[in-house]
Amino acid sequence: MREIAYAKVNLALHVRAREPDGYHRIETLFAFCEHGDALEVAEADEIILSVDGPFAEAVGAGEDNLVLRAARALAARHGVTRGAALHLDKSLPVAAGIGGGSADAAAALRLLARFWWLDADEETLCGIAAGLGADVPACVVSRTVRGDNRGDVLTPSDENWSGTPILLVNPRVPVSTPAVFARWDGLDRGPLGTAHAGRNDLESPARSLAPEVGDLLSLLGAQPGTTLVRMSGSGATCFACFEDEPARDAAAAALEAAQPDWWTLATRLR
Repeated sequence: MREIAYAKVNLALHVRAREPDGYHRIETLFAFCEHGDALEVAEADEIILSVDGPFAEAVGAGEDNLVLRAARALAARHGVTRGAALHLDKSLPVAAGIGGGSADAAAALRLLARFWWLDADEETLCGIAAGLGADVPACVVSRTVRGDNRGDVLTPSDENWSGTPILLVNPRVPVSTPAVFARWDGLDRGPLGTAHAGRNDLESPARSLAPEVGDLLSLLGAQPGTTLVRMSGSGATCFACFEDEPARDAAAAALEAAQPDWWTLATRLR
């Protein structure tokens, strides 16, 4: 059995307040790409994980890997005694603002619910996911939804982004999410409306930590045919949505020629 850990993008992300516990109250519009990491499972006596792929070294297969944590949380919730040999092909960069670890954990929940023949609907999986990280419930759903509170309170969105050509680019600079949030200036710039009218309040603090983010946004914004250019999450991945796939592919070729060491993914939104 196989499951895709769909890459997450925040089409907009508004930071509304810093709470007394140190967490931040946000409003965001999640969307998901057609591509991502790949997770496979086979029979085993216990729950084990192996990892390969371009970014395998950055995540490892240790006990703190979110895939293992998700698998064990699901097994504990449903009293599962079977094992599972999980294999993760890690093709998404880490600490990149596109939900890599969260998407992997969500894929593990969806995959193992099928593999173990569990009576676990989406609501049940989201409940388990909430204990693994703020983005994990949205990654379980993996469709366009609005996220409130810490991004973990989900409501349907009436915005239809399905099929939109999108280009994701990361300058291969890891950015710490806590460090970016710590640099937020505390100014509430207003509520989230539509994605096009929105913003990402973490762009400025991310630029201060990684100037490459500003360079990347400028390059993406200069490409013909863009309809939305923004940073995703806390960075450093940025994205551009396009009018059509030829415009997206031309932009991908241009950026790969200009910055051959950067990571790119040309795909579509689900």
